[in-house]
Amino acid sequence: MELVITAREPFQAREVEMCEHKGIGHPDSLCDGAAEAVSLALNRAYLQAYGRIQHYNVDKALLIGGESLPCFGGGQVLTPMRLILCGRASPLPDAGLAELVRGAAHRYLCENLRCDPALFEIECAVRTGSPNLQQAFARGMSHALANDTSFGVGFAPCSPLEKQVLQLGTLLHSAEFQARFPAAGDDYKVMGARVGDRMIFTIALALIDREIRHAADYFVIKQAIAEHLRATLASPCDLAINTLDDPNASGVEGIYLTVSGLSAEQGDDGQVGRGNRMNGLITPCRSMSLEAVAGKNPVSHVGKLYNALAWEMARAIIAEVEGVEEATVQLLSRIGQPVDCPALVAIELGCHGPLRAAMRQAVQSLAHAYLSDIERTAACLVRGDLPAF
Repeated sequence: MELVITAREPFQAREVEMCEHKGIGHPDSLCDGAAEAVSLALNRAYLQAYGRIQHYNVDKALLIGGESLPCFGGGQVLTPMRLILCGRASPLPDAGLAELVRGAAHRYLCENLRCDPALFEIECAVRTGSPNLQQAFARGMSHALANDTSFGVGFAPCSPLEKQVLQLGTLLHSAEFQARFPAAGDDYKVMGARVGDRMIFTIALALIDREIRHAADYFVIKQAIAEHLRATLASPCDLAINTLDDPNASGVEGIYLTVSGLSAEQGDDGQVGRGNRMNGLITPCRSMSLEAVAGKNPVSHVGKLYNALAWEMARAIIAEVEGVEEATVQLLSRIGQPVDCPALVAIELGCHGPLRAAMRQAVQSLAHAYLSDIERTAACLVRGDLPAF
């Protein structure tokens, strides 16, 4: 294993940054959530049947949008949304794999969305895995082997902009907000940008037609939501909602109106891996993995395991190593090699002062400690104690 530690200027010193958060009802988030729900259900089923996790990866899902006819006071969904769950999984003793997949996805939708889950058609396209990957997984039963050559990335802490984006996302999903604004749907996206000290937020929020009487009512509600969100932020900012709206609209055309509170009802499609990383953000100005974490095997798939471990290591470094203000961790695997021995560990530290020998030694010790305890991270992922998106 090669371990490289370097220093760089703190991220917050950059003049410009941007990031986004996709809400629980966004088409991509729905795919992530359903895939991870299937993963957790497989973990439980394999542990019960075999006493250990078997080979699987169910990290492919596609949400095909439906068709709807929104109408002030309440419209209808004409064509249901179609959720296809795809991947590879070892058989279960009772041959009930398809039922498990569909059941896990259906429960996820019921527990996380306020619309009728009957608006979704759920299809299982999970098949048996390739013999070489199954054999590699079997060889790693006593010592897990990486089933891919890939990398995981984590950083800490979040910047002020990233924290504000997460705060807005949390608020939009809160029961208090939904009770205050019943017209607000579960599908939302928060885009944030910073230029110097100035922050700009653009929010897309599906509004529910049965809670809105006419076009003027729509704009009154939208303005009230914008004012409420601005009041929650720590400092004044530029915040706008549904900027595609036609301000002269008198009917449902030209405004973001839905029957279910989901854009997927009108043809907006989704896929696993296009949404949030494990910290709930999409951060193009940062180092980030493009791996889809949701649905991956938590024991051997480094696309899940290394991303989780990198986040844990980055947070530990800034919490425990004096003088380090920021940390970015990159873990690179080599397929077939033990997961606790990456091919490369690259750690970047943000420090205002020089990178001292004592700081370097402390970071090295933390990295080795977390790698030697990688089974604990895997166990947390098996139980669902760490978020996938």
